Amino acid sequence: MSDINTTPLVDVMLVLLIVFMIAIPAVLQTVKLTLPDVVYDPTTTKPENVSLSINTDEAGKCAIYWGMTRVTHQELLDRAVAKLKAEIARQGGVGAPGLELPEAHIRGDVNTPYQCIGGAIYTMQMAGFAKVGFISQPPPTGG
Repeated sequence: MSDINTTPLVDVMLVLLIVFMIAIPAVLQTVKLTLPDVVYDPTTTKPENVSLSINTDEAGKCAIYWGMTRVTHQELLDRAVAKLKAEIARQGGVGAPGLELPEAHIRGDVNTPYQCIGGAIYTMQMAGFAKVGFISQPPPTGG
C-alpha cells in the first residue's frame, strides 16, 4: 500500500492556524494616533529665542555656536541660565500673567554626531528651557 495518511498533517496545520489566528492580534496592538499631515511647521522667530548651531571642528570635536559666538558646554549653560533669568525678569517675574518663556532652536549639521547635539539639548534643558526644537531645511517643492 503506497498511500500516505494525511490526517495527522492536517491536524497539525489546523492547530498552527488557530494558534496564529489567536497570536497575531496580540502582536498588532498599537497605540492609536492621528499623525499630522503637514510636512513641516514653520517656526516663528522671536528676538528672545536662542539660536544654536552645532557642528564638528577640524579636530572632530563638538562645536557649539550661540548666534555666531563659539561656546563650551559650561559657557552654554551659564549663558542659557542668564538669558532665561533676564527674560523672566523682563516679563515681570515668575508669577506674571501671560509669561512666555524663550525657546531654544538648534540647527545641527547633518554630519554632526548625535552626542554633540544631544549634549546641547541636555544643557539647555538643565538651564530651564522647556522648549528645545530643531531647525531643518524644508524639502524641495515642485516636481
